[in-house]
Amino acid sequence: MRRTAPEDHGPVRYGPPLPPDGLPVLPELAAVLAEAAGRADSEPIGGGRALLDAARGYWARRGAPAEPGWGVAGPGAPALLLALTAAVGGDVLVPRPCAAWWAPYARLLGRPVFHVATPAECGGVPDPYALLETVRRVRAEGGDPRLLVLSVADDPTATVAPPEVLHEAVEAAAAEGLHLVSDETWRDTLHAPHDTVPVSPAEMLPERVTVVSDLAGALLPTGWPAAVARFPASAAGDDLHARVLDVLTALDARVAAPVAAAAAYALTEPAPVTARVAAAVRLHARVAAAAHATVVAAGALVRPPKAGRHLYVDLGPLRDALAAHGVGDAQELEDFLSTRLGMPAPGGHRFGDDLGALRVRLSTGMLLDGTQAQRTECLTSPTPLELPHVQRALMHLRSVFDDLRDDAQRWEPPR
Repeated sequence: MRRTAPEDHGPVRYGPPLPPDGLPVLPELAAVLAEAAGRADSEPIGGGRALLDAARGYWARRGAPAEPGWGVAGPGAPALLLALTAAVGGDVLVPRPCAAWWAPYARLLGRPVFHVATPAECGGVPDPYALLETVRRVRAEGGDPRLLVLSVADDPTATVAPPEVLHEAVEAAAAEGLHLVSDETWRDTLHAPHDTVPVSPAEMLPERVTVVSDLAGALLPTGWPAAVARFPASAAGDDLHARVLDVLTALDARVAAPVAAAAAYALTEPAPVTARVAAAVRLHARVAAAAHATVVAAGALVRPPKAGRHLYVDLGPLRDALAAHGVGDAQELEDFLSTRLGMPAPGGHRFGDDLGALRVRLSTGMLLDGTQAQRTECLTSPTPLELPHVQRALMHLRSVFDDLRDDAQRWEPPR
């Protein structure tokens, strides 16, 4: 009898929603949304011409031209991944850890999800040897692995996969006949764009990779659900596109007309949008660097953040100190830090990590929270870390982690 994918933990007690970026809505986007609010027509399933044309232009400017019929839009990346999972069929493989929303949609379809370890250099992509071993083990047990989901600019780890590491993972996936979904939501949020080179798996294996980009968060406010996907330029890609449209049609999953208008505007990358994206990236990069220095000084382990708006922190070295506070797993760590920090600190178990591992994801956006005027000032200030409300947030973060470091030093066994 075939064994299903192992569960990583027991039932998870879901707490507050994962945090937004905390930044005000761009006035130009708000104006486009308001102007389209009175439209009588609804957006077609899969996206209207204006939205898909704008997406094609967006991809072309990144060296990935797409012909008509290669793209589709949906009300958020989760809807597109659900449709892709249903269309491709078979079992799903994801890195450990991975974005919190990847695995639940496969399980919703009754598809087993298998987590694969990541290399030491980065998260977001599987270690190629671990991937090959996992695929062969699953097949030996009667499984049918067909789909690998990965991310070059990764949430939750905020790392960017080096091209050589990505190439090895893509080669391993191709050797096993897997279709790849590349989540490129955070590709345009590199903290040091001149030092970090993001390479899409679609550049290496164009006939087997579907690219998905969630616009809510990177280009649009988090509450405006819209996402686009680009399919391989092949007969197989055409067939996959048609099957994804069938699933979206069955779900009546369409982008709301006002949000579609705003998404089309943002994807053309006019000056106000590019300026806002650049300002937001600079701001989050500075906050992430300050937070990274704080948690490392406390003795925690965390890879330097290179993209996005998060830190993925391993507090394993502070396990004894945390045990004194009744913290022995990721759920208890989440509860403890969320209370101490006064902001959501989702545990690693939400991202497919082991429940026993003391890991959490911290959001830079929550450290910028404040009034509308304060959030606007964060974007325009040349020294945002010196703003009083940001200083207070970073000082509080430092205080909580310094206390853990001091506790750990008291708990060190005598030499």
